[in-house]
Amino acid sequence: MLDIDFKYKELISYLKQAAPFIPDTAIILGSGLGDFAKTVVPVKSLSTSELPAYPPSTIPGHEGNIHFADYAGRKLLLFQGRIHFYEGYHLSECILPAYIARTLGVKHLVATNAAGGVNPDFIPGDLMLIESFVGINLKKEMTELLGLSGIEEKQNFLNFPSPSLNSIIEQAAGAENILLRKGIYWYNKGPVYETPAEINMVRKFGGDAVGMSTVPEVYYAAGLGIKTSCISCITNYAAGISGQKLSHNEVTETANRVKEKFERLIKKTLSFEFDRN
Repeated sequence: MLDIDFKYKELISYLKQAAPFIPDTAIILGSGLGDFAKTVVPVKSLSTSELPAYPPSTIPGHEGNIHFADYAGRKLLLFQGRIHFYEGYHLSECILPAYIARTLGVKHLVATNAAGGVNPDFIPGDLMLIESFVGINLKKEMTELLGLSGIEEKQNFLNFPSPSLNSIIEQAAGAENILLRKGIYWYNKGPVYETPAEINMVRKFGGDAVGMSTVPEVYYAAGLGIKTSCISCITNYAAGISGQKLSHNEVTETANRVKEKFERLIKKTLSFEFDRN
């Protein structure tokens, strides 16, 4: 069980006092997608480097900021950058955005990430709505390590992704004429990219894309009852598919190339009425 309430007591107290409103929707902005924060109406911005006990991000493309913002009448909480397990952090640190979102009153969360394409029908620049996560002993490991031990928490955990929120994202993609793939995200803890042999294994297990983030905070949010969905930006072909050497620069370059499409999808999603139950 994570003793997260005690660990972040000072941080949560600080954020509750600093918050200009109670946010209803949180968005975690992944690699190369942080510029979305500049396209909405800012209300208040906080540098995570100035927040007590907030872990600093060490990955290019993950600026350390939390924004309170407004768009289409919706009160937003934006995390510009995330905390990765492969950076050497504990799970109690990786799930911090989801924990903050819950304690500030968020009801819906959309997480985004960059992922390597495994499905041969996917190309770099595609957006994929995640239908499920997969990984070796993933659910058992996450439920135990995240402390999701109660019956209600486990049921919420199994309800990821939110059917209602996924449906809205699909409607938004249709309205904006955006091709939205759907698929399964294979979680790898990192810190290194997968080998071609590992990618073959991922494909055989049904994975459509592979990455090293998102799963801890998203499963934790879902376990706490937040309606949660996740969108991957396919930024590169996974190892062994194209023959090209993988690099983080390729990830951020592709994400930057499609950020306008991603921004349109998120903004259209926010324009819909969400399920408040």
